[in-house]
Formats: sequence, C-alpha cells, structure tokens
Amino acid sequence: MSHVVVDKYYCKGCQRCMANCKKNCLELSGKINDQGYDYVVFKEGSDCIGCGMCYMVCPDVAITVYRDVKEA
Repeated sequence: MSHVVVDKYYCKGCQRCMANCKKNCLELSGKINDQGYDYVVFKEGSDCIGCGMCYMVCPDVAITVYRDVKEA
C-alpha cells in the first residue's frame, strides 16, 4: 500500500498537504516539533494512492511518497 512519510523536523504544519490530499490521508499530530509547530502525520491504514500531490505542494520538502508497486 502506498504511504507518505512526513519529516517532523521540517514540517511547519501549514496544512497544504492536507488540503490537497484527495484521500484524506494526513492529519495534524497534536504534538509540537523542535521549531514549535504542530506537524502533519500520515493516518495509518488510510487509502493512500501515492499521487504525490502532498509532496508537490509542500513548501518545506518535508514529505516523501512511497508508491505501492504492483508486480506484473
């Protein structure tokens, strides 16, 4: 299953990724990082399609997308 990893040290909690996720796979952590921001995390078990929109809109390059690769 596809999923994303958000680097909590770079995320400023702007929520652009959350606003652009078509599958609602991201949420605020409710925790504060070293810079004082409530950072975004991936909702475990969510139906991520690996589209990469979250990665493309992140101004801090804090997101890595791992796409599910189907074997042929």
